[in-house]
Amino acid sequence: MSIKSIAYFIFNAMMNYIKNLRFTSLLLLFTCSIIYNVFAQTKQQVPLNIKQSHPRLMLFKGEESALMQTITSDSTWSMAQQAIVAESDRIIRLEPIKRIQIGRRLLDKSREALRRIFFLSYSFRTTNDNRYAARAEKEMLEIAGFTDWNPSHFLDVAEMTMAVSIGYDWIFDYLSTSSRDSIKNAIIHKGIETSLNKQNNSWLKVEHNWNQVCNAGMTFGAIAIYEDNQELANMVINRALESITIPMKEYGPDGIYPEGYGYWGYGTSFNVLFLSAIEKLFGTDFGLNKAAGFLQTGGFMENMTGTTGKPFNYSDAGGNGGFHPAMFWLANKVKDPTLLWVEKSYLKSTNTENLVKDRLFPAIMLWKGNISTNEIQAPKSTAFIGQGKNPMGLMRTSWTDPNAIYVAIKGGSASINHAHMDIGSFVMDANGERWAMDFGAQDYESLESKGVKLWGRTQDSERWNVFRLNNYAHNTLTIDSQLQVVDGFAPIINQRKDDNFKKVTFDLSSVYKDQVLSSKRSIAIVDKSRVVVDDEIETLNRETVVRWSMLTPADVELVGNKKALLKKGDKSLSMVVSGAKNIRMKTWSTAPPRDYDAPNPGTIIVGFEATLPANTKVKLNVILQPEGKK
Repeated sequence: MSIKSIAYFIFNAMMNYIKNLRFTSLLLLFTCSIIYNVFAQTKQQVPLNIKQSHPRLMLFKGEESALMQTITSDSTWSMAQQAIVAESDRIIRLEPIKRIQIGRRLLDKSREALRRIFFLSYSFRTTNDNRYAARAEKEMLEIAGFTDWNPSHFLDVAEMTMAVSIGYDWIFDYLSTSSRDSIKNAIIHKGIETSLNKQNNSWLKVEHNWNQVCNAGMTFGAIAIYEDNQELANMVINRALESITIPMKEYGPDGIYPEGYGYWGYGTSFNVLFLSAIEKLFGTDFGLNKAAGFLQTGGFMENMTGTTGKPFNYSDAGGNGGFHPAMFWLANKVKDPTLLWVEKSYLKSTNTENLVKDRLFPAIMLWKGNISTNEIQAPKSTAFIGQGKNPMGLMRTSWTDPNAIYVAIKGGSASINHAHMDIGSFVMDANGERWAMDFGAQDYESLESKGVKLWGRTQDSERWNVFRLNNYAHNTLTIDSQLQVVDGFAPIINQRKDDNFKKVTFDLSSVYKDQVLSSKRSIAIVDKSRVVVDDEIETLNRETVVRWSMLTPADVELVGNKKALLKKGDKSLSMVVSGAKNIRMKTWSTAPPRDYDAPNPGTIIVGFEATLPANTKVKLNVILQPEGKK
């Protein structure tokens, strides 16, 4: 009996029961709401009829030979192929994953499952070596035997479902009948069906990475088991086609992903996995790629990496860069190999041991198309400036000079998912060093385990007590020791992209509402030699103390009242300040103020304070001048 038939049966039975016993209208409304939830998830939007046999996820049966031809024709792709197979050989020797939960998450086990099964299944399909299929089968049977896949934190279910679905689909012909039944039932009951519970599927309506990851995982599961439960599979796929439009709108208008570098790598990668599977199977993207900014997001991501190789790690992102297979899918879509300049550097210079830590690394072999790494040249544009929920200015003096200047600044709002109070904050590279930095994320479990309520987004949320998350620890302004206003928003109001003068200006006024009358911040690279930061502030009818701060890993020496000298080895950067009469150069410690705050060794905050009179307009000017080797 189908889900819809069951729903009708329950509904009619309850209606008769209610009628006979004359229950109250309140119970009637409650019953109808349950049935409505079932119907809402079974609404058909697109007629689907999958006839493709296994394997049907992203790479059809018989396509392996053509894939291998493109691999053997390029030494870099040959290296990647060898790395995947070598890692699969190592995985064979490991014990299967056990269900060990950390706090509220099983996510690290789900991610390792996806990595292992993806690598093993890919190696089986490209080498025909049954050892890889046997080891993938062993892993999947172990996972199928878990009590559950932790639906209370549904990312865990989504990644586990994707992992097992890829394995089930890609080694289907190898599996015994009993193994197929065990794995298929786990995909259905521990994966897909748990997404029908309203307590587990709030992600269907959210605008962030959860929507992308969970819809992708459920869709992979639906495609894998299609012939065994077509109605359920059709409902899940159609549900995803409707739901995933919500986060895909977030890239508009210019391709900026609001949640930042780290979550771009998560949300966008799974969004691309979803699109890759859907397009391959149905021969259409159902119009999804028309979402404003989505196909342009590769340009944003490429420009997020500085000349040091470190990313602009605003919001909950880590401090190190990484390889992103999804960039190859995007580059092929827009036919622009220059989008892969940063990815090429990882392929050419990174130890393969680091590359194979990426659970999605085999996807590069599917998404690279016919691109040869020799065709990948540096981009022509040295500036990416875009609007969106987190407007951004990303500028540099060169793509090929390792000593070039790079500066990246953001506007936006602290109300966005995973956001920090970092509006107006920037990072800066020069002479191969990062001078202005961002702490990025603190490990969630380290905070949650100590009772910190981390996920509130209101002004009084406990989240803003965490040192790394508020404006005191970012390269921005603090007015009268107050927090930035969560509901504020800073748009770009002016920009220039001239070769010798790149500049972007943000209006931060609503971020400092009731603290100052207006606040505008500009940052520029001038004459390819220095960075200039200007803050135009208009005070209210009271004296105001402005703190200008910049987090740095350098050693700092204060030189007089308006200058600081930053040093890293034999390189230095000067900070020269002007614009107010009573500037006081200062440094601030980054020692954790609370027991749950992470340590921050080797860092210091440098900047100044200035007391501004009431009802005045002041322009604070900071010149950051790289001074090379001394």
